[in-house]
Amino acid sequence: MTTRDELGREYDVRPWGMYVVLDDTAPDHKVKRIVVEPGKRLSYQQHAKRSEHWFVVSGTATVILNGAEYEVGPGHSIDIPVGTAHRCENRTETQVIFVEVQHGTYFGEDDIVRLEDDFGRAQ
Repeated sequence: MTTRDELGREYDVRPWGMYVVLDDTAPDHKVKRIVVEPGKRLSYQQHAKRSEHWFVVSGTATVILNGAEYEVGPGHSIDIPVGTAHRCENRTETQVIFVEVQHGTYFGEDDIVRLEDDFGRAQ
């Protein structure tokens, strides 16, 4: 079941934080605002049908791409090509907030292959 906020936008609360969908009206892209709580991280994952572009709004994210680590702070971004193993970690004591632009042919949550997960969701 889809949960909607007071503006009618889809959102979901996850063990690591939450996301809200800002735009999903186009056939070739989707935009989310993602919040990662202090000390939490997303699953190490990859997608077969979409690339992602993460723009950090606040906080400092540790982003892992195919095993390499990058520190990404406010006003900076990182590209994640299709098929790239990736995760965002929040190793700080404040929230990390970033805007995710997905580009591709399919944007369902089932286009996620979880390689590692802190919450028992790896495949």
